[in-house]
Amino acid sequence: MSTINRKTLLAAVAVASLLAAGAGALAGRTLASPPADAAPSGAGEGDHANDRPHLAMTPERIAADGVQLVTLAEGGLDAAIPVQATVVAAPDGAAVLAARADGAVVRIRKRLGDSVAAGEAVAAIESRDAAAISAERSAAAARAAAARQALAREQALFTARVSARQDLEAAQAQAAIAEAELRRAGRTGAAAGLSGDGRTLVVTSPIAGRITSADTSLGAYVTAGTELFRVADPGRVEIQAALPAADARRVRPGDAATVETLDGPASAVVRSVTPALDAESRTATAVLVLTGPTAATLAPGQALAARITPRGGPARPGDRIAVPDEAVQSLNGADVVFVRTRDGFEPRPVRIGRRGGGQVEIVSGASAGEVVAGKGAFLLKAELGKGEAEH
Repeated sequence: MSTINRKTLLAAVAVASLLAAGAGALAGRTLASPPADAAPSGAGEGDHANDRPHLAMTPERIAADGVQLVTLAEGGLDAAIPVQATVVAAPDGAAVLAARADGAVVRIRKRLGDSVAAGEAVAAIESRDAAAISAERSAAAARAAAARQALAREQALFTARVSARQDLEAAQAQAAIAEAELRRAGRTGAAAGLSGDGRTLVVTSPIAGRITSADTSLGAYVTAGTELFRVADPGRVEIQAALPAADARRVRPGDAATVETLDGPASAVVRSVTPALDAESRTATAVLVLTGPTAATLAPGQALAARITPRGGPARPGDRIAVPDEAVQSLNGADVVFVRTRDGFEPRPVRIGRRGGGQVEIVSGASAGEVVAGKGAFLLKAELGKGEAEH
């Protein structure tokens, strides 16, 4: 082949290669670039991915649905002390009505379970003491009246310069003594519950509440000090928890506590701790007071389970958080808590740890100080599921 033909062939091959490379690059740019009026791929997906589920709910709706709010506090299950507790009437929430003198029960106005008001008569006792107290009061009243009259006469005679000043002063002293005796007789009658007619002693209740015990009947003869009735105010109760000796030193007044009631977990606070152990049970007693409304299901004598979380417990700050079991719900296969927001709740995925005593540990996903839904959280889950179904 001649030199000219070989050069011509090489030039043709080079031109063809350049054309092929240019066409390939143009095709690549055409396939890779979307149309001018098309949205960038994944833009809508990214915006949707940033949208978190949210359940709008007003404070009034939260209260009406009975959703309990729980403030998360540091400390896992190891930080809380499980204790057995008993509901007892507060010192000013119970009263024992006893006979104040010997006699026979002649009237019973209230029965077991009846409501009574403070100062209301419950029963009446016919007693010889009632007659004696009544007679003494009448005699004191008569002596006081006579002393007043004698004083008035001496005052008139002294003014008319008929009697001496010492006679007036003696009359004043006798009147003062008679008045003091009358007051004493009146207070004695009031303390004994003397009726207006002076024939019976009335048994009254010092507090408002309900009759919880009635150990008497009509005609029964009772002696002074015999217990007749017990009255308790259901709204004035406290919870006494038995603390083991090893844990009693850790608990201080003001420590937070959780009490398991029939209405669900209730928040409480330690009011006081006995400084000594009980001789029989070898335990100290911590008095717990509910921080919210008194549960209607609490009654004196009821046994409860409670957990006390001492401040400065063994758990490391930020380690774990214990919440009521009901606060953690399963949503789309994940464990979540409903965190309170400005206008509702937001489901927050969490990682949980151990369970026990009606509590569950949150290892991660929530922080101390946040407020979550406790009792009633399942209602929020159902409401959120209903909203997604409608959407």
